[in-house]
Amino acid sequence: MVPVGSVVISIDAELGWGFHDLDEPPRDRVESGRRGWESLLSILERHDVPATWAVVGHLMLEDCDGEHADHPAPPGWFERERTTWRERPDLRFGPDLVRAVVDSPADHEFASHTFSHVLFGDLETTRELAVAELERAQDLAADWGLALESLVYPRNDVGHREALADCGFHAYRGRSPTPDGVVGLLDSRLRNRSLLVEPSVDEYGLVNVPASLFLFGFEGPLRTVAESVWTDPMLAQARRGVDQAAAGDGVFHVWLHPNNLVSERDDARLEALVGYIARLRERTDLTVETMGSVAARVLESPADDSFPTPR
Repeated sequence: MVPVGSVVISIDAELGWGFHDLDEPPRDRVESGRRGWESLLSILERHDVPATWAVVGHLMLEDCDGEHADHPAPPGWFERERTTWRERPDLRFGPDLVRAVVDSPADHEFASHTFSHVLFGDLETTRELAVAELERAQDLAADWGLALESLVYPRNDVGHREALADCGFHAYRGRSPTPDGVVGLLDSRLRNRSLLVEPSVDEYGLVNVPASLFLFGFEGPLRTVAESVWTDPMLAQARRGVDQAAAGDGVFHVWLHPNNLVSERDDARLEALVGYIARLRERTDLTVETMGSVAARVLESPADDSFPTPR
């Protein structure tokens, strides 16, 4: 049951940690992480639109030895931090950026993206490693006077939900019911699928707040061609989701990374969407929520057949 139409924006804030395990990280996105973070925060503040900022915990550190000897990560996990990125603190640390989110006048939710971007659905990720990632993130947040209630899984790789519940989290971003990118865009349009999702309580008592749309799932030459003959297809799709939420019958959950904002064209897409959300919020009953506020609302709702009974 979703009593009001709402929009949720969740942000995977990771700087270099989103790519450190890749053999060939995308240079443009790696280098745009800080620029995109600042631009994204500025746009949200300008329109007073709150979001869920899921931050990699390592970014809260001022420095480290790059070894993390007490962390049960697999061999080589922190190798890039110790080698090629050793002299790139701008990719490894971000307390200045974290502080900007925490001090923002917009009522953002500070959430977790784990400590070092470990993939929880990977068969090699043990419960011990999952718990270590979650507990380290919780400890760092506590050092900042913050409490973590929501998690965005790195690369949307959902796993170890029992550990998530045991570590005190209440919500996570679940997978979208439709594919990202061109396939999902065409499928949604051709079948006239709704972009709204319904949060639910899983068997561990966690609230799954599924994604609706990845805002930068249609890029490269295809995006350029589409914009030259029509309009920005992802912006049009996102506005469609906002319109559906404004009708008052579900949650439209859009997500992105700061490093998706590589150029002014990307800034313009986000500016147009956030401005549209703000205008509809003024003219309709549309609300803007965070993952945490959705979870609180769902958990406070009377139990019905829509939500399985928590263990």
